[in-house]
Amino acid sequence: MTAAPLTFTIDRRASRLDAYLAAVHPALSRSRWKQLIAAGRVILNGAPVLKANAALAPGDELRCTIPAPEPIGLVPADIPLDILHEDADLIVLNKPAGLVVHPAPGHAADTLVNALIHHCTDLRGIGGELRPGIVHRLDKDTSGVLVVAKNEPAHAALVAQFSSHAIRKEYLALAWGTCNKSAGTVELPIGRHPVHRQKMAVTDKGRAAVTHYDVLAAGPLASLLRVRIETGRTHQIRVHLAHLGHPVVGDATYGRARHGLPEDLKIQRQMLHAHVLEIVHPRTGHPLVCTAPPPADFLAARKILVPEP
Repeated sequence: MTAAPLTFTIDRRASRLDAYLAAVHPALSRSRWKQLIAAGRVILNGAPVLKANAALAPGDELRCTIPAPEPIGLVPADIPLDILHEDADLIVLNKPAGLVVHPAPGHAADTLVNALIHHCTDLRGIGGELRPGIVHRLDKDTSGVLVVAKNEPAHAALVAQFSSHAIRKEYLALAWGTCNKSAGTVELPIGRHPVHRQKMAVTDKGRAAVTHYDVLAAGPLASLLRVRIETGRTHQIRVHLAHLGHPVVGDATYGRARHGLPEDLKIQRQMLHAHVLEIVHPRTGHPLVCTAPPPADFLAARKILVPEP
């Protein structure tokens, strides 16, 4: 079903059609308006206008037809969600380890996106599709806090915050070895591994990446770290900590097999947990801080490897 056409009478000179429409109807992003203009859904003075940079003059008449968001064909899945915060614009979750975020080969109907389509009955469409707006990702075997947009303005605002590094992300990590320093910063570029293309690596040809860490506790086998990242490169924390010689416990990609460990230590995944996420709420403009408590497997591994004094 298509919504009733929107009509505007221009009362001021404007240098770009897409910018004007995004300003007077911010429920759609500027990029979405560009799509609608290119599709011939914006009529200027009785004729379709196909250029997003068309100039407008006072007295011009616009008529815009906005199609309803199209279903993306994914199967809703009744997967339990640990919800930290939810409102009309966004939902913040504590993602469990083992849950894939996006559908992919081998995971067509058991992902976070499938679960969100089932849970969120108030999705209003992003980019013309009736889908949740995934702003950032966590690896399948990384647990913790993750924010998802429900509508296009919220999605655009959150993407801008992540792109400008205006958000705060803190992780907890169990890392092999006893760290010699109480805190540190790794500022090394990350890109595709030159040989093993499925992996990332510190490389001069990579993109800038900055990771800060504090040692919260240290044991003879491992250390508990609080990690804050300024950038969001793929596998950033895992790559940077491995480069320091302290790979994340349980990381089969960037670590190595360990022998002589306690028999009661059961590690099934990398011990990395997204603990805190702070954003600016896209509607209210107020800070929103969400904290996800570490899961049971993380706490069990920490108890064995980094026992409290």
